[in-house]
Amino acid sequence: MKQVVVPGELLSEERKKLGPNVYVLNGKIYAKVLGITNTESEIAEVVALKGMYIPKRDDTIVGIVNRVVFAGYGVDVNSFADSFIPKKAMRTDLKLGDVIIAKVEDVNELKEADLSFPRKMGDGEVIKITAVRSPRLIGKNGSMLDVLTNGTNCEIFIGKNGRVWARDGNINLLKKAVHFIDENSYKSNLTNAVEELLKEKK
Repeated sequence: MKQVVVPGELLSEERKKLGPNVYVLNGKIYAKVLGITNTESEIAEVVALKGMYIPKRDDTIVGIVNRVVFAGYGVDVNSFADSFIPKKAMRTDLKLGDVIIAKVEDVNELKEADLSFPRKMGDGEVIKITAVRSPRLIGKNGSMLDVLTNGTNCEIFIGKNGRVWARDGNINLLKKAVHFIDENSYKSNLTNAVEELLKEKK
């Protein structure tokens, strides 16, 4: 059975093969990091959640189809677990590599996301950033998104899961601006700095 564990949580008092993100103390095995473990596995290990997207209800995400089966589609949402879209939820068939946007309808105790309102995106590029910094790409009342759109003439969609879908306009300039925001998200007056960057690079 899979379960979420926190650093220092007891995983097993039995001898097991050791995987990543665990440690042994007085013959017992403990979790090193926040993550997911399978208590029924013969290997004691934790899949770390840090740095990955942790789904929240009502988030809008950019997903990539990574599995096609009879009943529907597996979707990589930049999290530790894939999501699934039933075939009946789509108006058109999807194929491997297709990009969709969807809303997180629900999240279970393992932080796995159920998606709703999926929509296939057309040709475009996906840019990855650190998931927790996605809000900085939008800015207060959409201020940063406006700067990016006006400065690059791109059509842009920002997912809360650390993915940006974009097409048309100056994609290379957009990538530079997005990575700049990702690396400098902690700084103040970031919107002004991005405006200056876009003017210089044009």
